[in-house]
Amino acid sequence: QVQLVESGGGLVQAGGSLRLSCAASGRTFSSVTMGWFRQAPGKEREFVAGRSRRGGSTLYSDSVKGRFTIARDNAENTVYLQMNNLNPEDTAVYYCAARGSNYLATGQNEYDYWGRGTQVTVSS
Repeated sequence: QVQLVESGGGLVQAGGSLRLSCAASGRTFSSVTMGWFRQAPGKEREFVAGRSRRGGSTLYSDSVKGRFTIARDNAENTVYLQMNNLNPEDTAVYYCAARGSNYLATGQNEYDYWGRGTQVTVSS
C-alpha cells in the first residue's frame, strides 16, 4: 500500500508558477513509478507527467511539455511538479499517482494508488 498526499495548490495569475508536492508513505518509495494527472471541470482525468522509479525517465503530455517539470526525491519520499508559465487552461484538480512497474504509463487505469488531489486555479 502507498498513501499519497498532495499539497501546494492555489490561485495564481496567468504566467505565474506553482510547485506541487506529493508526500508518499507505506511502500518503499523508490519501488514505485510516480505520475501526475489533472481533471478540469466537466473533463476526463488526463495524464500530465510521470517519472520512473529511480528517476531516470520522464514523460510529459504535449500540453505541458516545456512548462512543467516532474522531480522526485527518494530520500524524502516526495514527488514534485514544478509548473511554470501557467495559463487558465491549466486550471484543474491535480492528482498524484503511483504504480509498481518501472515503466512509465499515461493511462489512469495503470496506476494503483492515488492521492485526493489539490486544486490549481489560474486566473486570466
